[in-house]
Amino acid sequence: MEGGARTMTRRESTSRRRLLAAVGAGVSAAVAGCTGSGGLGGEPSYEDGNGVEVNASNVSSRNATEMSAAAALANQQPSQSVTPLDPLSLTDHQFVVEDGYVGSTVQGTVENTGDDRIQIVEVRTRIYNDAGNVIGRYLATTGDLEGGEIWEFQVVVLEAPSDVADYDITVLGTPS
Repeated sequence: MEGGARTMTRRESTSRRRLLAAVGAGVSAAVAGCTGSGGLGGEPSYEDGNGVEVNASNVSSRNATEMSAAAALANQQPSQSVTPLDPLSLTDHQFVVEDGYVGSTVQGTVENTGDDRIQIVEVRTRIYNDAGNVIGRYLATTGDLEGGEIWEFQVVVLEAPSDVADYDITVLGTPS
């Protein structure tokens, strides 16, 4: 590849995250003391997806019109103002193939287990192919999730179901 760039596999990405987490543990502990206690974290921690089931009934690709509509819904621009927050709990999630233009999605629920309103909540997913390479990054966002409330999210994924082997997911937020 030009410029020495190469794609990082999921295994390498996970190993790198673990190394960075171990090395940065002392740094984040020191920083946490400076920022006070509010459940603010640093790098997001992704959890593995619940598997991707592809069968003959859901393997069809979107046509050009459907892809255009899906692309309008798919969010790929993460917010720079979100961070891991203790009160945000990713309660469930799964890869789901919807009919029509929506197609591949990751759907689930997030709960604000705290008492305070969360100003912005963002669910981020990374989509992997059979080789373990990231082939897409997608997200869903909502605002003003009150304490005790649950948000049902849907992340639109532009890759065809047959191209998706796995995903991982995290939830981040901005406190009020």
